[in-house]
Amino acid sequence: MSSTSATLRATLSHPVIDADGHLVESLPLLEERIREVAGERVAKRYRESAGWGGFTNMKKWGDLSEEQRRHDRPSVVSWWSHPTRAIDRATSFLPSLFHDRLDEFGIDFAIVYPSYGSMFPGFADEELRRAGCRALNDYLHEVTAPWASRMTVPAVIPMTTPTEAIEELEHAVNVLGSKAVVLARYVKRPIPALDGTDPRLGARGTWIDLYGVDSEYDYDPVWAKCCELGVAATTHMGSMGIGFRQSISSYVYNHVGQFAAAGEALAKALFLGGVTARFPELRFAFLEGGVAWGVSLLSDLAEHWKKRGTPAIHDLNPASIDRRELTRWLDEYGGEAFRSEAVRESVLEPDRAHPNELDDFARAKIEGFDQIGERFVHNFFFGCEADDRLVATAFDERLNPFGSRLRAMLGSDIGHWDVPDMREVVAESYQLVEQNLLSPLDFKDFVFGNAVQLHGGMNPRFFEGTVVEDQAREVLQGD
Repeated sequence: MSSTSATLRATLSHPVIDADGHLVESLPLLEERIREVAGERVAKRYRESAGWGGFTNMKKWGDLSEEQRRHDRPSVVSWWSHPTRAIDRATSFLPSLFHDRLDEFGIDFAIVYPSYGSMFPGFADEELRRAGCRALNDYLHEVTAPWASRMTVPAVIPMTTPTEAIEELEHAVNVLGSKAVVLARYVKRPIPALDGTDPRLGARGTWIDLYGVDSEYDYDPVWAKCCELGVAATTHMGSMGIGFRQSISSYVYNHVGQFAAAGEALAKALFLGGVTARFPELRFAFLEGGVAWGVSLLSDLAEHWKKRGTPAIHDLNPASIDRRELTRWLDEYGGEAFRSEAVRESVLEPDRAHPNELDDFARAKIEGFDQIGERFVHNFFFGCEADDRLVATAFDERLNPFGSRLRAMLGSDIGHWDVPDMREVVAESYQLVEQNLLSPLDFKDFVFGNAVQLHGGMNPRFFEGTVVEDQAREVLQGD
């Protein structure tokens, strides 16, 4: 790198916002807070669940022999998860030290997400889930409040039901004064058909509820509450242990692509479920998965609409086939093999059951091609790490459908293993400019403007009282 982050920041004409740094919670301190919120009985259940690689209903991976792992197939989870430079390890746990080093990092303002606590919304145990989220939010608000001019911590929101989501949203914003929230990215729900079958299926006999298409509940009240309270719906959960990410021996195999896969699944559900159509003002952020998947998803949605939206979907109806012409081609080129009536009929698509609504874009209220871009680009924001070269695709108007610029944001991931030296993040991200992959204007949007639009676009007062207040106001006035 040509400069340190601090010296680079001194040359920039704009601030730098870290849209996704991390604090790491002390598990014993969290246990104390849970005890205060819900009593010893719940604190004990937390303690029993929160061991190595914890927050899982499976028997701990580390307690199993190799033979048992092959038998039970538990996914290996993260290990050696945090930096080993002593000052960086301490910074991960201490908000005051984190604050005092921000200038060293070249960061003006940081949105700092919890680490272990982000798993609380995934607890199947409702009492522990809700007590854990409440205790975490109270604790993190208290320990970061003195540094509000330069950092804020999003409150963790469980989403298992709309009721619990709304209750925690109201507590976080109206009681604690939280300006940002992080929602559970999905909910694992039991499959009713498996009820009463082999109990060893456990948590594996589940389906994934993503709040949009085919959800168990109507989550519109949650989206409406986010709009009312002025908070963006940010999400920060991966997909390890799901689908193709179930290795029992390789964490890297499970980790690579997990945030992108979870982000794509949620974005599809929200878009096709019509959430961005019904709540055009609500902004969503998908963190730590990069933006390349967003470029791909937008392109895929656009091309699918051309072929399977209205009116194109009706062109695929087998009833529109000219049978006389088809018969002529079969006679001329099919030979003896295509003489029988059964074989000829097989050329026609079988009469398959189909939904009453043929257009999968109907819930999204897509009536014209350009609406796909309008309901995607404006609503969705993407957290990207400093070493992600594919950030450049977000700003490539020649590549992206509708000539769009997707809203990529710098998310440092400071506090976790992939940032071995916290001082290098901003300088590393600037290599995209030095290598002519981003323009200086692109870089400004990446490290500042898009994060302002995400949070300030929901709450124009988000940056009041912060060190970036004046510059953020200029961005919002020009949005």
